[in-house]
Amino acid sequence: MTDSPTNTPPRATSLHAARRDAELAELAAGVRPDVLVVGGGVTGTAAALDAARRGLSVALVEAEDLANHCPRWSDILPGGRPHDGRPVELARARRDAVEREVLLRTTAPHLVRTLPLLVPLDSGAPPGTELRLRTRSNSANAMRMAAGTPAMALPAPRRIPAPEARALIPGLAVPGLRGGLLSFEAQLPDEARLVVALARTAAGLGARVLTRVRATRLHRDGAEVLDRLGDSTIRLKARAVIDATGPRSTEPADHPPLSIFRTPGIVLDAATVGLTATGLTAPTADDSGETVRCVPQPGGRLLVTAGSAELDGTSPELPEPSDSETSGLLTAAAGLLGPAARAAHPLDSQVVSHAVPRRTGDRTGATRGSRSDSRRREHHVHTSPEGVVSVLRGDLAPYRTAAVEAVDRAVRDCGLRAGSSRTGTTPLVGATKRGKLAELDVAQRLIARYGIEAERVSAMTELDPALGEPVVPELPTSAAEVVWAVRHEGAMNAEDVLDRRMPPGLTPEVRGRALPRVTDLVTRALRGVYH
Repeated sequence: MTDSPTNTPPRATSLHAARRDAELAELAAGVRPDVLVVGGGVTGTAAALDAARRGLSVALVEAEDLANHCPRWSDILPGGRPHDGRPVELARARRDAVEREVLLRTTAPHLVRTLPLLVPLDSGAPPGTELRLRTRSNSANAMRMAAGTPAMALPAPRRIPAPEARALIPGLAVPGLRGGLLSFEAQLPDEARLVVALARTAAGLGARVLTRVRATRLHRDGAEVLDRLGDSTIRLKARAVIDATGPRSTEPADHPPLSIFRTPGIVLDAATVGLTATGLTAPTADDSGETVRCVPQPGGRLLVTAGSAELDGTSPELPEPSDSETSGLLTAAAGLLGPAARAAHPLDSQVVSHAVPRRTGDRTGATRGSRSDSRRREHHVHTSPEGVVSVLRGDLAPYRTAAVEAVDRAVRDCGLRAGSSRTGTTPLVGATKRGKLAELDVAQRLIARYGIEAERVSAMTELDPALGEPVVPELPTSAAEVVWAVRHEGAMNAEDVLDRRMPPGLTPEVRGRALPRVTDLVTRALRGVYH
């Protein structure tokens, strides 16, 4: 691995309330960064890192907390599976495979895991179906090899017999099962961990990462912002501005008309439906070209999705699936997992919404199937008449390529002096080679969340054994992790910790029991009780 911000002193990458206040005061006093990024999601933090890695001075403002709008449950990463043989589709597939390789082996190996994914083959499938599926799997494998991802990380796909398929997925209930195609995909189990790592790595390069700062108006040379903690309005100056808030932007809608893709999902208990370690996917029964996907999650959960629908050009305020969508997802899961899935009670749900510019001739709501999937793999960078660079990213588009193009545009439009992107070879905080991660003498659970920094988290309990106790008996998360979140990851209240620093899946009951203890720990950490 190359030298990177991970080699800087730990305090340089730490995000905390005191640093936030000091850096906001510097900007309010007239410090003018090269780039101001608005939005603390994965695209915004990636843009901040990309600009900082090029040697530009950077400030990022986020109205809420880091990763505030990131989905808590994760699908598999796009991995180079072309939908057809068009050159543009093959180029997109290769791009996806390369970006997956960057995450897997360089930027964040500790945050990505390998996930087996089964496509069941039944006797009722139309002739040629298996051949088409195998051709696509082989194409994806070719993209994997071209990207340099070794088979040790993602083994080659293979056909397996029915008994092996049932052994992998005990709940599999496909009539006339003849076997299955088993591939190996990459999954980012918790996107919030990636966002925090991106932000901290950018901070290690000097970026000012400021949460609870809402941009109320953007200009070519800066923004008017509201410090939500100090309740004061500040005029920030910058040489270039990148709006990475997507459809949540407060800017006038001067970009092309948007297509909003809405992907509902429900979360089931994995053991109840007999699917715990291997994912499952198959075409939906309505011939729409979409696929139903059952993807295992940490903590014994299972995310069920069945494609996306295109809505109108206004960002929808629909945070949960409708009753009909939930019923449809349970029916789709039951088609693969039988009555246990049909009778299952969803433990949680989510809706992932992303926007891309609408193509000429597209009719609202008309985009389905592989065409919908292709649109969701796109990103769009646009410069407004005001001179603000905005970036929109489909939920299947790699975050890093969108961020690189946004920074490229800002550099070109504003005449900044900077080289090309270097984030493809920049490990994030916590990252190191997988072999070194395997040698760490700490809990695997900590390694999967903190990487090489797991040793530092664990060492806190040696100084204060009480910090090694879980916040509540039902959770593995220790008091030390709560203090770490405040001192190094920018958490400012209990909600930041419970909703975006802990693993997803807290039930309302457990969350309620954990809240008083977490609140006390956060308050004490903010006061500097823990050193």
